[in-house]
Amino acid sequence: MKPYSTMKPAERETEYLSLKEQYRKFADKGLKLDMTRGKPGEDQLKLAMPMLDVLTSDSDCRDSAGMDCRNYGGLLGSADARKLFGDYLGISPEETIVVGSSSLSFMYDCVARAMLTGVLGSEKPWAVDEPVKFLCPVPGYDRHFTICEFLGIEMIPVELTEWGPDMDEVRRLVREDASIKGMWCVPKYTNPYGGCYSDDAVRQLASMETAAEDFRIFWDNAYNMHYVYRDVPLLNILDECRKAGHPNRPYLFGSTSKITFPGAGVGFFGASADNIAFTSRQISAQTISWDKMNMLRHVRFFKDIDGIRSVMDQQAALLRPKFDVVLNKLEQQLSGLGAGEWVRPDGGYFVTFLANPGCAKRLHELCRKAGVALTDPGATHPLHRDPEDRFLRIAPSYPPVEELSLAMDVFCVAARMAALEQLDSALS
Repeated sequence: MKPYSTMKPAERETEYLSLKEQYRKFADKGLKLDMTRGKPGEDQLKLAMPMLDVLTSDSDCRDSAGMDCRNYGGLLGSADARKLFGDYLGISPEETIVVGSSSLSFMYDCVARAMLTGVLGSEKPWAVDEPVKFLCPVPGYDRHFTICEFLGIEMIPVELTEWGPDMDEVRRLVREDASIKGMWCVPKYTNPYGGCYSDDAVRQLASMETAAEDFRIFWDNAYNMHYVYRDVPLLNILDECRKAGHPNRPYLFGSTSKITFPGAGVGFFGASADNIAFTSRQISAQTISWDKMNMLRHVRFFKDIDGIRSVMDQQAALLRPKFDVVLNKLEQQLSGLGAGEWVRPDGGYFVTFLANPGCAKRLHELCRKAGVALTDPGATHPLHRDPEDRFLRIAPSYPPVEELSLAMDVFCVAARMAALEQLDSALS
């Protein structure tokens, strides 16, 4: 079929009426299909079920350093967990703290503590100076934006490209504005593009001049091993910052939320030895120790970093057919029509769809009314303000393949309808 923009009005009307009939049939099915968040599917969760059997009432509950994981102590986490998840982040155990079940909670804590007391090297708490600003690559992760919004931090969008943030703009902003205290980064299998920061982008982030001496990069490596099509290498930000003379600049975060059980996994934090010592003093005011029994379960289940890789290979095999469904449906039903564009990811949990400007909200509404739930339009931007009303995030992981295929049929019909309505407003 030729592009909609080259059709005559009568041709577009005929096409729209056909799509409207298809849409009516979908709506009459009473569908309830959920693609709102990147949730592991049941088949993925089953991979971690044997972890529940590694500890029994007769188990030795001490780690290799002799710590009794049932008791208080170990503010930085068990020795074995620090080794395992330090390996996950590509850093040493001494540069790693293993915390509760959520890295997102620890990110919030780190930003909140910085607002209240500053970071290592701060002359005063961040919140003393107003406004406090963060750079936010867009499209990006809505939860990062929510943290800033809740704490009253002004967000400055910068474009996320295939290879990382627009570094010309990033360098200019941080060099000129001392109120920019931080930057969010999802460097590997970016949320939602599914790409990876280039070596050049990582080196520039590590070495760039910043007006704020206590500037921090919040390096959310949530998808470090979550490849779907291609395992892409990522340069070590902590090493690069150390080489560039800014060893305390990065805060690294990760978790097993999409490896074992969301909400019942293990979160971890990485930083320079000085930052670890500084953070340890701070968190000693809020907790005595974390859930070391959960750490012990994870360590005994995975055993080592190769054990994590094995599980992630199995997860990729489960996710790949679902991503194939999404990408194949988009290619088969939308290619060449001028009804939107999409990004093929290397990994992560999403496929990014770029509707025609001004169409994302309408596309989302049509899907919702037909029983297909998507992440809200604008969620990829600070304050839900997508200036072009283009970005939508498709999350293929949770539905079974059959439901996902049907959901994408609805999505593609909705995308075509929204595009035609924009060209001929009288159609809607």
